[in-house]
Amino acid sequence: MRKSGVLMPISSLSSPWGIGTMGACATEFLQFLHAAGQSVWQVLPVGPTSYGDSPYQSPSSFAGNPYLIDLDILADQGLVDPELYQQMDWGDDPSQVDYGLMYRHRFKVLEVAVAELERVRPADLAAFCQEQAWWLDDYALFMALKREAGGAAWSQWPDELRRRDARALARARERLQAGVKLWRGIQFLFFEQWRALRAQAHGLGIEILGDLPIYVAEDSADIWANPQQFQLDENLQPVARAGCPPDGFSATGQLWGNPLFAWDRMEADGYAWWARRIGFQFELYDILRIDHFRGFESYFAIPVDALDASCGHWCQGPGIAFFEAMRKQLGERAIIAEDLGFLTPSVAKMLADTGYPGMKVLEFAFDRRDQAGGRVYQPHNYPANCVAYVGTHDNDPAAGWFENADPRDVAFARDYLKLAQDEDQVWGMMRAIWASTANLAVVQAQDLLGLGSKARMNTPSTTGGNWQYRTLTSDFNPRLAKRIYQLNELFNRLPEESLQKPVSKKRQKAAAKAAAKAAAGTKPMEKKEKKS
Repeated sequence: MRKSGVLMPISSLSSPWGIGTMGACATEFLQFLHAAGQSVWQVLPVGPTSYGDSPYQSPSSFAGNPYLIDLDILADQGLVDPELYQQMDWGDDPSQVDYGLMYRHRFKVLEVAVAELERVRPADLAAFCQEQAWWLDDYALFMALKREAGGAAWSQWPDELRRRDARALARARERLQAGVKLWRGIQFLFFEQWRALRAQAHGLGIEILGDLPIYVAEDSADIWANPQQFQLDENLQPVARAGCPPDGFSATGQLWGNPLFAWDRMEADGYAWWARRIGFQFELYDILRIDHFRGFESYFAIPVDALDASCGHWCQGPGIAFFEAMRKQLGERAIIAEDLGFLTPSVAKMLADTGYPGMKVLEFAFDRRDQAGGRVYQPHNYPANCVAYVGTHDNDPAAGWFENADPRDVAFARDYLKLAQDEDQVWGMMRAIWASTANLAVVQAQDLLGLGSKARMNTPSTTGGNWQYRTLTSDFNPRLAKRIYQLNELFNRLPEESLQKPVSKKRQKAAAKAAAKAAAGTKPMEKKEKKS
């Protein structure tokens, strides 16, 4: 079935409290997507952010982002007095997230909410903590220890805590009881609201597409709790770091800095940690995009003391055996492979063997710097089994691309797209991927709104100024929904129900009712069956 969707992180939604949340702003956006005949909402990772505010550098592969918890829902549940957060400063620019304000204010509200939660719903909280203990206990203790250490990375903690001495951990759990309870409670609130949001999406016939970064942050509960799964030395320091080599886009490559996986040890236990990690993502999402897919075939290792990626080298990854192990343990799952960049024949074969759809980014089709050859990104060459984008969160919005790209590339794009005289060039790009054979076409919200480089979400290998973009309350209106709906109708990408019912008010009300029921429910997340 042909589908279309929109890429926009929840953080980019408009709300009065400094950042997009899982509350009314998410409800309104889901209703917009439904009215526009969309089938998929791509939200990127929804885990906690850390230094640099990137959701791809998270202190946990399992936890949810506290900033996305809706404060008004907490007030409606009687967990906080709305005056507490209404009087706080959330910033004066509705188009930007101020993460400094988030860090200073958000947790003050959540501390009050968790304290009240412990008082009025202790059984629900206890059940959630018990069922999620396999990851939650380590995460909550990690965050409590990190707060005690003034935010210092776990590599700087006392040796007995770094090495997880059993007696030291027992003393820490006793000493930091209140902190551990806080971080557990925050996760309860996140997942309760997430469950309600996902129920509402399903009620409107919309699937949630999430992202899984291949690597985890060095300063994370994942590495602290599972050091044997990573390439660390006897002092628990990385022996090499992740990145990618120089190419036409970067003369020195990209130094991501993440520790590398100990694939040989992971293979020995059947990739159990990975099975838990990927399996858990499907408690969040309906479709999962795995970032840096080629890193499973071969990964780029950069010396730990290198200043850039130019001196790195390729190492053999687990290959198709990894995905066969995942399929055996988890069954068939809806997975998208991020296969961008230079792909060797062996990577292409691994992708073909998995059967996963890869990605095609239209902006790359016209970029003469793409040494891999832009032809594969031109719509007439797309296979049906792929996901087509104008650009992703790592690209300039289309309007910015037209403004900043090499004039020769722009001329080629305009010629290729055969833009009508009165046709907007950004919408011409969107038309091209909608018209393609790709089973799924996804556009950034910024492109729907015609925004330029100032609205760019992320510039890879840079720090500061990323992940801040927010929409405005007036952006997603019925006129825009109608325009998108017409494109979906023209290129046969409407959901099946929409063929008869373009905008179903009844469906919207039913979804809202389901969401409210889920939010008020007491059933914790379903217990995850361990495969290891």
